[in-house]
Amino acid sequence: MHVGKRSSVYETEPQELRNQAWFLNLVAQSETTLFPVQLLHLVKRIERELGRKRTVAKGPRTIDIDILLFGRFVVQTAQLEVPHPRMHLRRFVLAPLAEIAPEVRHPVLRKTARELLAGLSGQEVSRTDIKL
Repeated sequence: MHVGKRSSVYETEPQELRNQAWFLNLVAQSETTLFPVQLLHLVKRIERELGRKRTVAKGPRTIDIDILLFGRFVVQTAQLEVPHPRMHLRRFVLAPLAEIAPEVRHPVLRKTARELLAGLSGQEVSRTDIKL
C-alpha cells in the first residue's frame, strides 16, 4: 500500500459519548492492490498492533482507522460499508477530506467533499500545528 496525500491534523470534539477528551483526526489518501475487505482486515490488524482495545463504543481509543471511500465503488457486506455510512454527517471527516480532495465525489450522494462540508452545521473542529 502506498500512502499519498495526508491532511493536516484536526482536533475535534467528541460527538456521541461527549464526556471524554477531544480526538485528533486526519485523512490520508492511499493506493492499494487489496480488495476492500482485505484492506479492512489490514487496518484492523494495524489498530490491534498499535494497542486498540474495543471496550466502550464511541469511547476513547488509541487509534481508529476508517475506510471512507474506495475509488468510486460502493461496498456493502456484513463487515464493511463503503462509502463510510456516516462520513457525510461528520465535520471531523469532511474537513480533512476537503483539504486534500475537495472535488472527490461521494459515490452515492453524488456531492463533492466540499459540498458535503458546506452543508454541515455544528461540530467544532480546528486544524492543529501537529506534523506527522
